[in-house]
Amino acid sequence: MRKEFGEAKRWQEGIDGPPLYAEDLAAVKEERYLDSKAAKIIRATEMVWEDTPHGRIKHMAHPKLNSRVKDIEAYMQVIPPDGRTGKHRHMAEEFMFILEGSGYSLHWDVELDMGEKYGWKVSPKPQRFDWEAGDWVFVPVNTVHQHFNSDSKTNVRFISANSRIYKLLGWHDLEQIEPAPEWKES
Repeated sequence: MRKEFGEAKRWQEGIDGPPLYAEDLAAVKEERYLDSKAAKIIRATEMVWEDTPHGRIKHMAHPKLNSRVKDIEAYMQVIPPDGRTGKHRHMAEEFMFILEGSGYSLHWDVELDMGEKYGWKVSPKPQRFDWEAGDWVFVPVNTVHQHFNSDSKTNVRFISANSRIYKLLGWHDLEQIEPAPEWKES
């Protein structure tokens, strides 16, 4: 005779609760309805400019500004002549397309440091990557990076995009290491 242990004896236990599955079905239906009503074209006049520790950016795709966009963030950034962005690190890889100007990016590789709590060991020496209008720049996952305008007369302008997957998974990890020079904390 077989003896039953653990879950096999207790599978029927539990309590009646709220209609969680039904709520999920209703939420998806509502989200699809809202998505069907959301604009498929966002006009330049509807995009939001923001002064940030990273510099001046114009949000092009952000889920809080356009309900159709769920898993991508994209912004345009302007770096003034001889200027630079803030220095920061985030989990998601980043793609930049240089629209105008020329400059360079510094990338500091990082290693995960598992001690009492996790942290990052940042390489003391950065790698330099020069770019100009028409170039595409890749910033790897977790890389500390900063972008510089090497022209003393014209702005640099680029579009940056990254995935929100880490944010959606609850692993959002954005670290601002140094602000852009024009940043004034309010």
